[in-house]
Amino acid sequence: MAALKEAGGFLGASSEGKRSMYHDIVNDPEMEGLTLYEKKALLVNRELDSHGMGKYQWYIFFLCGMGYMIDLLYAQAFGLVEPALKQELGFSTEESGNLFSSFSAGLCAGAFVWGVLVDIIGRQYAFNLTVLITSIFGLCLGSPSNYDGILVLTAFVGFGVGGNIPIDTTITLEFIPQNRRFLLALLSVFQPIGVVVSSGIAYGFVPKYACGAGGYGADGELLQACSQVAAGQPCCDKASNMGWRYLMFTLGAICLFVFFLRYVVFRFQESPKYLLYRGKDEKAVKVLHNIAKFNGRQSAVTMAVFDALTDEDSSVGSGGTGRPILGAGSAQLNRSFGEKVKIELARYKLLFANAAIARLTILIWITYMFDYWGFSIAGSFLPQILLDKGRQIEVSTATTYRNYVIIYICGIPGVLLGALMYGVPLVGRQWGMVFSSAMMGVSLFVFSAINTQASNIGINIMEYFFQSMFNAILYGWTPEAYPAPIRGTACGVASFWGRLFSIVSPLIAAHLLAKNTNGPLYLAGSGVFVCTICIALMPRKYMGAKSY
Repeated sequence: MAALKEAGGFLGASSEGKRSMYHDIVNDPEMEGLTLYEKKALLVNRELDSHGMGKYQWYIFFLCGMGYMIDLLYAQAFGLVEPALKQELGFSTEESGNLFSSFSAGLCAGAFVWGVLVDIIGRQYAFNLTVLITSIFGLCLGSPSNYDGILVLTAFVGFGVGGNIPIDTTITLEFIPQNRRFLLALLSVFQPIGVVVSSGIAYGFVPKYACGAGGYGADGELLQACSQVAAGQPCCDKASNMGWRYLMFTLGAICLFVFFLRYVVFRFQESPKYLLYRGKDEKAVKVLHNIAKFNGRQSAVTMAVFDALTDEDSSVGSGGTGRPILGAGSAQLNRSFGEKVKIELARYKLLFANAAIARLTILIWITYMFDYWGFSIAGSFLPQILLDKGRQIEVSTATTYRNYVIIYICGIPGVLLGALMYGVPLVGRQWGMVFSSAMMGVSLFVFSAINTQASNIGINIMEYFFQSMFNAILYGWTPEAYPAPIRGTACGVASFWGRLFSIVSPLIAAHLLAKNTNGPLYLAGSGVFVCTICIALMPRKYMGAKSY
């Protein structure tokens, strides 16, 4: 560390002084056996560690947190508006799964595309474009009067939303100090906030602007879609069912405001580690100096520091590994297009570089598959199940929407507990995930056996508490397990597999719901227990390892 601080004086040092400082850096024991990229990344880590949580880091944290909020803002909204949509448009219970699968299809495509692109075009463009796309199609979502139009727009909203978590975790990890990585898990606190915001807005709009009194006609019967009744008969039409549309317009406006904050109010700097991998060392140094200036500090990293690692006299301690990883770095800048394509394709081999990493990658994929399987069913159908059970015990629609807010606000302490697990000896990330996923599965099975207002609320609180805890640790830890050149892709592909399974699961759950109210609960709970097993089998050495 002392060598890094002294490096700020390289440019004005004598030739003998420079050589001495070069020798200090390249013989740093922590750099032993590292590739050239990893050595530079280590210097970036040290520089950012010296800042602590500066003003720039807190801006990044909260703006990336808003991406997390948007993810659950819409995931929750579609579950909340589905009953009103079905009543107005007249589609069957089995067809209701198409709404969630349409959103999941968009999420699936978005997770893969944005996850891969963030490692190719950089973090900066992806950071802003995902929110812009979401806001544009989100504002349009309240306009259509037919189910097909709604499904198409829902898919495009999902495409924008799908990139948020892979991108935001990647960005946050690459700007915060190494000893503050528990903040990666804490990002997930914005998800229950998104659920509460979505539920709160829905509580204000949907029951008030629903067909009749909470969806019922003067005779106490549930109003049907106008396409399903004779002309002149009371029915649920667009003009009398604007609540869900007001919700969608409001959510679109929130996304547009987040884009304004990200693009206009705050100027995001490209990730130094991305720039290093792409051979743009000078830009990486410039970014570090800009961040330091933003934080009211001075950066100790100069091009001379990086040159010390490539100087002809700096081979000591490199062990012959001081080369750009996978041919990246400055060498790639002068290569042909075909060679650059080969370099890009070679990066993906990092996901299966050896037996341990291959095992890790496969288990992460399976975990994401069944995590999304479980919580997509829960998020999509628990509101409907709670509403159905509420009607059985004569709980009003307005009271049910109020209960949603009570239930989902309890996800916040779940996230806080998940972040706390990062620092608990012998528990940490791995066993925190094992415990929370197991308890999430238990709560889903217990919910199927009870039906009183108090127990419905209590068990749903338990389910969402442990769901929030589990996902907070999982999403925060995944980018830690991979280096920056493949980090976005690794997170995006894992999310892609999860989103893919979340397309299928609502379709199956919708058919089960038509036959048995508790069917989706059994389906979701079984999937979550698969996650518990996979997490327990993961290699422990990748839990909390140093991030490059």
